[in-house]
Amino acid sequence: MTSTAAAVPAPTLDQLADGVSASVRAVRSPAMAVDWGRWLAEIGFLPGEAVTLLSRARPGGDPLVVRVGQSTFALRRAEAACVTVDLA
Repeated sequence: MTSTAAAVPAPTLDQLADGVSASVRAVRSPAMAVDWGRWLAEIGFLPGEAVTLLSRARPGGDPLVVRVGQSTFALRRAEAACVTVDLA
């Protein structure tokens, strides 16, 4: 018999819990903001780079405080959703 289990999609940066580390798998731009992918790559969100979700603003959880490499940034949830990650 063959298995028909569906592959689980990789999580995005905005889906991580506070304090969780991962590595960047890919960055994609949404149709509404095609320049976001380029901008995220320019500030260090590149495949294989270490990334950690440090915290979320309270209340509402937006923006997110994220460390990529040795730099720390505040990203909106919509921007962080563009970054697919692999859990460490």
